[in-house]
Amino acid sequence: MARNRFFIDHIQEEVALTGDEFRHAKNVLRLREGSELSLLDGSGAEYSAVVAKVERDRMLVHVLEKKAGDREPHTNVCLFIGALKGDKTELVVQKAVELGASKIGVFSSRYCAAYMNENKLERLNRVSREAAKQCMRSVAPEVVYFETFEEALKSANGYQNKLFACEFLEKSEGDIKGISGSVALVVGSEGGFSEEEFALAKSYGFTGVSLGKRILRAETAAIALLSVVMYEAGELR
Repeated sequence: MARNRFFIDHIQEEVALTGDEFRHAKNVLRLREGSELSLLDGSGAEYSAVVAKVERDRMLVHVLEKKAGDREPHTNVCLFIGALKGDKTELVVQKAVELGASKIGVFSSRYCAAYMNENKLERLNRVSREAAKQCMRSVAPEVVYFETFEEALKSANGYQNKLFACEFLEKSEGDIKGISGSVALVVGSEGGFSEEEFALAKSYGFTGVSLGKRILRAETAAIALLSVVMYEAGELR
């Protein structure tokens, strides 16, 4: 498959790249007639294609072949992260996509100092798409926002394993080693969690896990826990 990859809805025999994807293809990648590229529709399929014509505001692309992508994870892992200040949430989204997360949830909790809006959420989903292209995934994980912590916990219903990163636990209540089946991970914001939030998570079936004796930055904790889980699930071997 070509390394030039573009997400587009409703792929047919001939499609048009427009908007940001068109500008990136034309002005950054400098694709011309005859250039090869891959199209992605978020289904897990990849479409080999070639540029047929470049117009003023769009690029016509002819689809040649459809294949199943082979870089998607077998383990369904959702990472829930408290909203972080600055561009740290973007960093977590980028690395979570590269590591193989299937979905990313951002939530507000008691000690969150950051806020979210529609523009920030749209930006996070753009980060997800760009990260998916870079690491050759066929699907860009959706980033969703939960206004309350409890809404995020409720959305994890159905996951076989539910892990809650808790900085005030002396030792983990569960064992990640050899984990199998779908996984929901919860990591807090810079302010961490309250005892009441931990108790609420446990009432929804989450098990507390420790990340060691040292206090990690929120973005480090999210990336570290996801990395360990993906390794134990066999996704990084």
